[in-house]
Amino acid sequence: MEVSLTSTAAAATKQVEQQQQFALASLTDLASCCSSSSYVASASSSSPAVATFSADDGVAELRFRRESDSDGGGVVNVDLTTAQLWKLGPTQTVCIFGGSDCDSNEEKYSKGVTVQFRNEEESRIFHCAFEQWKKKGIITQGESLPNGTLSSKSKFDDKIEPSSAKMYFHYYGQLLHQQNMLQDYVRTGTYYAAVMENRADFFGRVVVDVGAGSGILSLFAAQAGAKHVYAIEASEMADYATKLIAGNPALGERITVIKGKVEEVELPEKADILISEPMGTCHPLWPFFLIMNISLQLFADYYCLTCSAFSLILWIWHVGTLLVNERMLESYVIARDRFLAPTGKMFPSVGRIHMAPFSDEYLFVEVANKALFWQQKNYFGVDLTSLHGSAFQGYFTQPVVDAFDPRLLVAPATYHVLDFTKMKEEDLYELYIPLKFTASVGTRVHGLACWFDVLFNGSTVQRWLTTAPGAPTTHWYQLRCVLSQPLYVMAGQEITGSLRLVAHSAQSYTIHLTLSAKMWGVGAEQGGILQTSSCKLDLKEPYYRMSQPYAMPQDQQPHQLVPTQDVHIQADDLDDTDLIQPLQNLEAQLP
Repeated sequence: MEVSLTSTAAAATKQVEQQQQFALASLTDLASCCSSSSYVASASSSSPAVATFSADDGVAELRFRRESDSDGGGVVNVDLTTAQLWKLGPTQTVCIFGGSDCDSNEEKYSKGVTVQFRNEEESRIFHCAFEQWKKKGIITQGESLPNGTLSSKSKFDDKIEPSSAKMYFHYYGQLLHQQNMLQDYVRTGTYYAAVMENRADFFGRVVVDVGAGSGILSLFAAQAGAKHVYAIEASEMADYATKLIAGNPALGERITVIKGKVEEVELPEKADILISEPMGTCHPLWPFFLIMNISLQLFADYYCLTCSAFSLILWIWHVGTLLVNERMLESYVIARDRFLAPTGKMFPSVGRIHMAPFSDEYLFVEVANKALFWQQKNYFGVDLTSLHGSAFQGYFTQPVVDAFDPRLLVAPATYHVLDFTKMKEEDLYELYIPLKFTASVGTRVHGLACWFDVLFNGSTVQRWLTTAPGAPTTHWYQLRCVLSQPLYVMAGQEITGSLRLVAHSAQSYTIHLTLSAKMWGVGAEQGGILQTSSCKLDLKEPYYRMSQPYAMPQDQQPHQLVPTQDVHIQADDLDDTDLIQPLQNLEAQLP
């Protein structure tokens, strides 16, 4: 397929075809010496040429052919996995690649050509195409090897930016955060019950634990009688998992910890069971919230605070929610394709994202009021008002993560199913979910609330792990997308729209939400849209919000508003003396 180099740069970054050709102004051979790294151009071999990228037998390569050579003797084959491009000028590039002319065990770039382009634009597009085909060569080679042996650069490295991956594995490599997840007893207890209630699925079977973390799920599988468990963990937590498993020798003798990514490691056998917790991360202060909620409520009660609203607002840099954040589901699907036997089972096997419109005037005002800072006209002599509009919109790009009362929902929820046993990895790159609701009450719709659940489809017992509002609170809480322009609806009115999630290289998603209220009353049968509101949010940068119940006079509360969900702790779990003592010290300091 001939591709004109005068086309736009998009031609080089589109999906790579099976073959792609480029016309070159000239091609000059380079002569090299084994004792020197310098290259000498052979002027006699300079002539117009054609460069062809192709993928033959699953291997991507670059071939240079001079137009003056009709017998094929002037063809230069380049292995893209080792080749490098070096720019000598705006229109001149050197391509060097490995060769076997030198008697040395060391890898050397012993051959090369100088490529002369007709203009700078052609040079730039060629370089873009070179990188695209080089990536294709790396991935294709890895996929063609048996049972998952990959090249030095895995699929994970290719789609995730290094800074995000470094922070991700650093986060999970700390015992503090593993403890936070283990102390989510709804999460951990549900996994334990799902495994132990389905011993028949695990007994005498080979199990692979994807993203094993501390190794707790591997130990559960061993307790259920697994023949052998392979615990795959890429972070430094693999060392702690090894230590924990060694401390349980009766179980540990059937567990092997493998440090590496599921995209890269090899296993000696296929798995009968794949188990994982791929639904995003625990926030780092989960137990802290439990204590702070109680402590601050005691503080308010002790000093008889009567402010119109008493709330604790905390910001957390990194949070996992909405099922797909962190993009670990893709690794879970890759592990399925690489390791799971055709008749094997996945724990969990199905996930559902639930969605419903909500009305929460206090939340809307809270988010909107964050931008009031930028309405100051004399901030140390500076007028900040020119940035107020941008700041206002910016706060509405943050998804809100908290636990809310389900009575704030204004319509029955709908859900979108992700079948982990059948879906492709590419299906998770972009999710499009059409929305359609019927309002139960007349109110203002402030946005869309989301939560998820997953199914452990065992042979004996089917068990769901849910993060729904009103259910026991988990470290995932729920997520709400708040519209900067609310919608007004009447009871029975139809609300339509869409939710689109687009994956990005920072291991998260960009959320595109649109909600519309259809025409109501006379003429409604003719269709039409009365009002529409949209927002774009970054799932990677949420606003983590924990609120205590509001203490507003009853006559000032909207009819649909109810107190937010409390986290209940038994009194026996706390030492009142430890909690009250700081308050007594503070009282002594007050005037």
